[in-house]
Amino acid sequence: MKTATIQEIKLELKNEQPTRLLELCLRLARFKKENKELLTYLLFEAHDIEAYINSVKLEIDTQFDSINTSNVYFIKKTLRKVLRITNKFIRYSGSDLVATELLIHFCTKMKDADFSHLTNPVLNNIYLNQIKKINKTISSMHEDLQYDYLKKVQQLSF
Repeated sequence: MKTATIQEIKLELKNEQPTRLLELCLRLARFKKENKELLTYLLFEAHDIEAYINSVKLEIDTQFDSINTSNVYFIKKTLRKVLRITNKFIRYSGSDLVATELLIHFCTKMKDADFSHLTNPVLNNIYLNQIKKINKTISSMHEDLQYDYLKKVQQLSF
């Protein structure tokens, strides 16, 4: 089976009846958890970005509180998990503002947790890569927002 392109799908969806579209969306949501999460975001949370950012920040805080610090291996593994979840929520919104806010929060939590990431190269690379991603998203924002966020990023630097 050959997968259709987005353009082909878009044209076909334009020709469908609203009830059929509802059936297709519900069937799509049944098959994968990420599809259901994306539909939840689009239907219930997309209208209030601030509340969405705050709820994701709470999720990040919860994940950071559950990090097992007995071994560097567990710290790395959990940080990657938290980062994967954070990036998933960023993808749902598709907004540079959300990406910047959440990644700054992630780096702030990582810096405050003080996992000695200066001495561990993997933890240091995770941290520095997120700072690079933040700077990249900031560069595409409006100048006023750039100034505000660059001040926050400078506080994250060592």
